[in-house]
Amino acid sequence: MNPVIVIVLCIVGLVVGGFAGFSLGERHRKQTAELAIGSAEEEAKRIVNDAIKAAEAKKKETILEGKDELHRLRSDADREINDRRKEMQRQERRVQQKEENLDKKLESLESKEEKLTKKNKQADERLTEAEAVKQEQVEALERISGFTAEQAKDYLLKQFESDIQHEKAVKLRDFEQQTKDDADNSAREIISMAIQRCAADHVSEATISVVPLPNDEMKGRIIGREGRNIRTIETLTGVDLIIDDTPEAITISSFEPVRREIARVALEKLISDGRIHPARIEETVEKARREVETTIKQAGENAILQTGVTGIHPELIKLLGRLKYRTSYGQNVLDHSLEVASISGIMASELGLDPTMARRAGLLHDIGKALDHEIEGSHVDIGVDVARKYKESEAVIHAIAAHHNDIEPKTVIACLVQAADAISAARPGARRENVENYIKRLEKLEEVASGFDGVERCYAIQAGREIRVIVKPEVVTDDKMTLLAHDICKKIESDLEYPGQIKVNIIRESRATDFAK
Repeated sequence: MNPVIVIVLCIVGLVVGGFAGFSLGERHRKQTAELAIGSAEEEAKRIVNDAIKAAEAKKKETILEGKDELHRLRSDADREINDRRKEMQRQERRVQQKEENLDKKLESLESKEEKLTKKNKQADERLTEAEAVKQEQVEALERISGFTAEQAKDYLLKQFESDIQHEKAVKLRDFEQQTKDDADNSAREIISMAIQRCAADHVSEATISVVPLPNDEMKGRIIGREGRNIRTIETLTGVDLIIDDTPEAITISSFEPVRREIARVALEKLISDGRIHPARIEETVEKARREVETTIKQAGENAILQTGVTGIHPELIKLLGRLKYRTSYGQNVLDHSLEVASISGIMASELGLDPTMARRAGLLHDIGKALDHEIEGSHVDIGVDVARKYKESEAVIHAIAAHHNDIEPKTVIACLVQAADAISAARPGARRENVENYIKRLEKLEEVASGFDGVERCYAIQAGREIRVIVKPEVVTDDKMTLLAHDICKKIESDLEYPGQIKVNIIRESRATDFAK
């Protein structure tokens, strides 16, 4: 057989066999798919049925739960409604009780108002009766006492005014005492601040120095047995010791300021040491003398340095230092000399002159006052002699001689020193007031105090630092004395100008005088 045909037959056989196999396979897959679909439909039906059954069960459960929740909410709402109803009932009962109470109170108030109206009527009637009785009593009292109602009222007012004045005086005393107590500490603070801040160092001195003592027993120790200690001090220092009733103080009196300063320093050292006997006094006085001499020398040297003047003789420097303890009308002479030197130098510079010569003449113009306690003559003559002795220039000697117009000034330096001296002395507060102004101030002080009712006489004493007012005892009572002193102080403060403070003493004295015949 032909091989081609065989191959074709084989191919045809294979195609037919493949087609038959595919048909059989397809049928088998179709049957398998139909079986799977039928099984899936059954499974789906079963799942749907199960889901429907579960949904029905869930629905029933949810309905039951909703019914339970609804029942619970209804129960809670009923309970809340019942509670609110009970609360409203309680509130209604309270309101009702309050209304009842208000009604009762209103009835009570109406009853009280009626009673009060009745009482007011009765009171008016009684008041009218009382007024009538009072008028009768007043008329009877006027007949008995001989005073009218107005006169009695004036008497009572005067009595009341007297009582008020007494109370006022008591309060014023208490207030003054409190003020004094509070002022002590403030005064200490104010004075210490003023001392630190004050630029002026002028001190008004007279002829005495006061030495404080720790106690009054020290007076007996200073006097010594049979007065030997005090005699020794007075002999060695050349001063007078005044031991009087002044508490805790001794007064040193001397016209020579250096001696007075030596005695003061020595006394302070003796009081501080406590050993007071003639030998110790002699030793202490000698130490005090050396200290004062050292202080004098230092004061003179400081004055030279301050003014810038050179070439002054050492003895003149000591004399300048002695001026520290010398005053003129209350003005410290050394400070005055420094002021004159400064002013003279400034004016000389402005005029184109030698300022050093002007300061030198101004510094030495009052040098004679350092010796006017020891040498006879005016301080001008003494100053000229001293300046000539220690080889000062003629210009300086002429300025010293002419600064008080004892001779006619012939140089410009002399005129400048004269003008500077007048400026320093006339500066407000530099020197004490003159006698005329002093007397006028005392008279004005007495005139102010005499202007008050009840003042009989008044005297200004203690250089115007105290005024004693004698009052009429029948006009000024003890209570009015404090008020009068206060009023006088206020009047003095408002009308007068004075340094320091003025003490006002009110004196009231009752005397009974009779004569035996």
